[in-house]
Formats: sequence, structure tokens, C-alpha cells
Amino acid sequence: MDQNTPKETSKETSKQASREHARSTGRGAVRTALVVLALCFTLAVLGRGLSESFTVFLKPISESFGWDRAQVVSIYSLTWLISGLTAPLVGRLFDHSGPRVVYALGLFLLGSAFLIASQAHALWQFQLSIGLCVGIGVAFIGNVPNSILLGRWFGPKLPTAMAVVYSAMGGGVLALLPASQLLIDHLGWRETYQVYGLAALALLVPLLLLPWRMFAAGSPHVTKKSDPDFVDSGWTLVSAMRHHAFWALFSTFFFTAVGMYAIAAQIVAYLIDAGFPPLQAATAWGFSGVVLVFGMLGVSALDGMIGRRPSVLLSYAISILGIVLLWLLQYYPDVILLTGFVVCFGSMMGSRGPLITATAMKIFRGKRVGTIYGTISIGSGLGSAFGSWSGGLIHDATHGYNALLVFALASVVLGMIPFLIVPALRR
Repeated sequence: MDQNTPKETSKETSKQASREHARSTGRGAVRTALVVLALCFTLAVLGRGLSESFTVFLKPISESFGWDRAQVVSIYSLTWLISGLTAPLVGRLFDHSGPRVVYALGLFLLGSAFLIASQAHALWQFQLSIGLCVGIGVAFIGNVPNSILLGRWFGPKLPTAMAVVYSAMGGGVLALLPASQLLIDHLGWRETYQVYGLAALALLVPLLLLPWRMFAAGSPHVTKKSDPDFVDSGWTLVSAMRHHAFWALFSTFFFTAVGMYAIAAQIVAYLIDAGFPPLQAATAWGFSGVVLVFGMLGVSALDGMIGRRPSVLLSYAISILGIVLLWLLQYYPDVILLTGFVVCFGSMMGSRGPLITATAMKIFRGKRVGTIYGTISIGSGLGSAFGSWSGGLIHDATHGYNALLVFALASVVLGMIPFLIVPALRR
């Protein structure tokens, strides 16, 4: 019978130890990736929930100062305009200074903004605090840094990871809209802003103590893996802007955001005007957060089953159905119609985001992907701002919602068109 020599035994032991080390490292990387995902989700809940809470503050602020709808909605519009314009700066700062600086600045700006807003007495003060500072703060803890950080841990599974994080929008809406209405009813809107400001600043300390160097390093299985389909790793912002895919993604972000936010900024007010009690209206739209989770994960799952383009087009069709149901609600304020609207419109609110993000990260992958993706995201910020501001103007000009809903519907259709005609997105 053959016996292994000491040398062969040593080699076998070494190989076994290497395999054990690789398995241990792999398990550790998976655990860290899940921690990073949970952290990004939490920050997204906070940022999105605090920014969207303004839809509940809209009526009490308007009634306190006697401002018309367009004036008050201008604050919300400015939030998303600034958030979009800040996105390239966020990507560049993330590439240069890492996530600790970016996320800490975001929380500091959010906390300071709400404390300032609690003492505001003029429109420009709200525009400076809730518009400018919250817009920058949301960008600093939002989708751009989260996409870059998660890309280092999830690689080809980024669409699924981003779907989880994008669903945080629903979590934030679900948690903070009803909470905002309850706090406003019991404390007042100024005191509610103080609560939010102090809470955001208090979270700065645990955030700064996290092991950001390890988080920023990424998984070795992702950062060291080469993509055989990837051709050009030398993308710059200028070269990316010369590619038709850049402007196709930009326009999709822009027009979709116009359509969705023309409605989103005024949904609670719309439901109240349709005859629903304020708390029921806020809670109903807050429950869009529940269905949004299923919408996000469902569209991302379909991406792997039937392809990206059919998945995106289906999501647009469901959004259009939601707008039709919302139009019917003003004539038939029925709970069944309200539920249908929340399910259709709420579940698709941002559901395309993970797929568009993953498409951009794949096409423009490289050292400057943060700056490139951040610039593409300007489209979303501009669309959100223009849509919500235009919605306020249309409401004041027509003293109703029909023209507003037609405007939103046309914008959503325009957002869908690039996936019908642009070669890079059709593939």
C-alpha cells in the first residue's frame, strides 16, 4: 500500500488550510456585505423619510403663513433640485474622501436644517433650510454613495442590493409620514422639526465610530474580479457624455421623476381635498412604503427572469394605471380605489431606479463611475424639482387636479420612451 511522504502530507495540509481560510474569508465577506447593505438601507430610510415628510407639513405650513400651494411646493421642489445638482459632487467626494466623510456631512446637514426650519418665519428661510440644506443632506446619504459602496460588495448582484435600498424609500414613507402627522397633531409642526433635527444630529456619533475603512475596501471577490464583458475601463465624464446611453439614462431619470413627483408632492393634500381625513390620507400614502418593497423586489426579480427592458416597461404600465385610479378618486373617494392607487402607484414609485442604476454602473464602470453616475442622477433631481414645482403651479392656475394628472401621465410616458428606442437600453 502506498504511503504519503511527509512532503506530500505537508502540501495536502497546506491546501486544506488554504481552503478553510478561503471559506472563512468568504463567510466574513458575506457578513460584512450584509452589514453594509443594512447600513445603506437605514441611511436611505432616514434620508428619504425625512425629505418626503414635507408632504405632511405642506398644509399646516401653508395655513400658518397664508401661502398658496405653489409657494409652499417650491420648498419641496428646491429640495430635489439641489439633491440632483449635488449628486456629481457627492460621487466625486466619495471617490476622493470615502464614505465616512460623505455620510457624516449628510447627517449633519439634515439635523441642522430641521432645527433651522423650526424657527423659520419667511419663505426664504424654509427654502434655505428644507430646500437647500435638506437637498444636499439627502444627496450625501442617498442613492449615489449607496450605489458606489454596494457596488464594491455585491458586484453582479447590485440590482438586487439596490432594490433593497431603494425600498427604503417606502420604509421611510411608511414610518415617518404617519409619525409626522401624529407629532404635528400633538406637538405642532415647529416642535416636530425640532425632534427630527435633534434625532439626526444624535446619530452622528455612532455613525463616525463605524469601521469605514473596512466597509470602503469592498469584497475581494468583487473588487479583484474582472468582467469579461467589460471593454473600456477608462471612462471619463466627458467621454461618457458623448455616449448615447448617458443621455438616454439621464432623460429616463428626468421625465419619470417629473411625472411621479408632480403627483407625490400633493398626494396627501389631494386625498384630503377628495374627502379623506388628514390622518387617513397620510397613513394611506405611508402604506405605499409596504407595497413599494414588493414592487422593488418584484421588478428586480423579473429583471432576471424576463429581462431588463420588459421589466421596466411593465413597471411603467402599472404606474400609468395608478395615475388613472388617482384621477377616479376625486369623483369616487372609495377605499377600494384608494387601495388600488396605493398598490399600483406606490409599488412602482422608484421601482425602476435599481435597474437604471445597475445599467449605468455596468456601462460606465471604472474609477470615475461615482462622478458619472452622480451626473446622470442630476436628471432625477431636476425632474423631481420641475415636476413638483410645475404641479403646484398647475393646481393654482386650474384650481383642480385634472390638468396636473394629464401632465404627470404624459411625463411618465416620455420617461418610458428611451427603453423603447435607444439601442443600449433595448439590449
